[in-house]
Amino acid sequence: MMKQAHYTVFLTAALTLLAASCTMHHMEVADRSFERMAYQKATVHYERALRRSSDRNAMLKAAEAFGKQGRYENAAAMYARADEQQPLDGDHAAAYARVLNALGRKDEAATFLGRATGDRDLVDGSEFMKDTTLFQVQPVAIPGLSAAFSAIPWENGIVLVGEKEGQGGQRNPWNGASFLDLYTAKLNDGHGSDVRPLSGTVNGRFHEGPAVCSSDGRTLLFTRSDYYKFRLQKDDGSVSHLKLFRATKDDEGGWGDVSQFVHNHPDHSTGHPALSADGETLYFISDAPGGQGGTDIYLCERTGDRWSDPKPLGYGVNTDGNEMFPVVLGDTLYFASDGHPGLGGLDVFLVDLSDPKGVPENLGYPINTVRDDFSFVPLQGGGTGFLSSDRSGSDRIYTWTSVPPMLVLEGSFTDDELGEPMPDVGVRLLELTTGKAVEALTAEDGTYRFELAQGKDYRVLGSKDGMFTESRELSTKDQRYSRTYTEDFQLERIVVDKPIIVENIYYDYDRWDLRPSSCSELDKLVRLFNDNPNLSFELSSHTDSRASELYNLVLSEARAKSAVDYLIRKGVAPERISAKGYGESKLVNRCRDGMECSEEDHQRNRRTEFKVTRIDPSMARSGTD
Repeated sequence: MMKQAHYTVFLTAALTLLAASCTMHHMEVADRSFERMAYQKATVHYERALRRSSDRNAMLKAAEAFGKQGRYENAAAMYARADEQQPLDGDHAAAYARVLNALGRKDEAATFLGRATGDRDLVDGSEFMKDTTLFQVQPVAIPGLSAAFSAIPWENGIVLVGEKEGQGGQRNPWNGASFLDLYTAKLNDGHGSDVRPLSGTVNGRFHEGPAVCSSDGRTLLFTRSDYYKFRLQKDDGSVSHLKLFRATKDDEGGWGDVSQFVHNHPDHSTGHPALSADGETLYFISDAPGGQGGTDIYLCERTGDRWSDPKPLGYGVNTDGNEMFPVVLGDTLYFASDGHPGLGGLDVFLVDLSDPKGVPENLGYPINTVRDDFSFVPLQGGGTGFLSSDRSGSDRIYTWTSVPPMLVLEGSFTDDELGEPMPDVGVRLLELTTGKAVEALTAEDGTYRFELAQGKDYRVLGSKDGMFTESRELSTKDQRYSRTYTEDFQLERIVVDKPIIVENIYYDYDRWDLRPSSCSELDKLVRLFNDNPNLSFELSSHTDSRASELYNLVLSEARAKSAVDYLIRKGVAPERISAKGYGESKLVNRCRDGMECSEEDHQRNRRTEFKVTRIDPSMARSGTD
């Protein structure tokens, strides 16, 4: 009996040691795989090791490895386990927030983002979700490929980067899938056909990636793993980098004569080429030392057969995140970034290269989502093109079509005195360049609505008998997104000889010169006078009680004339406007001679007013002619 007990203890201890040894083995294999960026193998062994281990560092590495493969559910589960042991903070909290954001769990993402100060790519992306009508996006089915992205137009179809379905051949240690190659395909109604590897010697044993074709169709620049004689080349840290290569098209249509880009380097990556239309400027990405961080976009300029030294792109494009997949059409650069504020993952941005102060603009939803969206390629004309995204769970090619934005002007008219809606107000929308106009009457609730065109300047006027006509101006120039413009009006009744204060028309003490701030207010008066050509006006000036009555009378006359002269210079007919100075005869407060008052009280008396002096019934109103 004692012998049996000793045997049981021995067996238990042996099994425990064996399990511990097995766990340690899986951990060592996982760590080595992680360091070599063999993330698919790393996750397999981390999961096995973590069945018996609660090593938090292993959980964090496993989470990162899952994230690198786009397996966000698995990554989130690992981050959650690590967070249970000890709350995540810093970079780990930011990484977890990115994963949660990619899964659409924005409230949870915000919690962890709050622990990761300084992370900019996970700001609230609601502003980029506001417009869903600028583009229509449709997936493209590419048979025979488990992943496809970075499509560019080529002959009668496309060249794309693809990952072949099936388990045969060389496997990518990053995710266990096949290596990427360049393929050609034909497109018809959103379906790819005749998918085949790019002819020639471009495709090799390892990765071939994003490419660009010269405008004459004879030269191909493409991304490729750095290998020599069928062996990957690695730096001192056992990392294999990407390189740029050039191929030319032979007479049979195949691609060959492959050569390296002159600025490739063994210790960092270059890739993702883009060419200007004339082929004289090359854009590409690199993680070279001295950049902003991650991968940055660089450019080289051609002089004869030589490329200039690379220089980082300006325009505020590069960040401490990753800028990738540049595409150029005319003066516009499209690129993907996870360093600029966006919806999550890589978002597509554009920047105007002709504007030195150009600011990258997020293209918004539905081009961008919470997942990775990239390789935005406009076709000639810019109204349609290709997009790549993993929004469906794996990299896919999409087509997009631009949709003119829906631009609407709406608003209401109310009686300024009564505060009630005004039906049957004549509303006129005038297109300022052509002079074309459309008219409508307000509804019973005082509302109106017009549809607007893109790239126009407008004036909207509202008029009704017995009320001042008013107008506003608006512009749809540079308005790329759908928008509803709102212009609400409060119309005032016309009462002859009733003074109306012109706000913010003030004069310095003992002066009649207009302050610069007063001119903008007088410009509003110019518009009011021009909107109501059937009315004649008196513009009056008033002083405070300081100085003599005669002096103040003369001063107010000079001030009124100064304002009227300004209105006439701005186009008001002289016969419709008269100037009148009242001096201190019409004070608005108790500040008469001998009274002690503040400068603010005196300022109120130094005012400008206007009043209607005549209504000409023979003249048409601006809003109804």
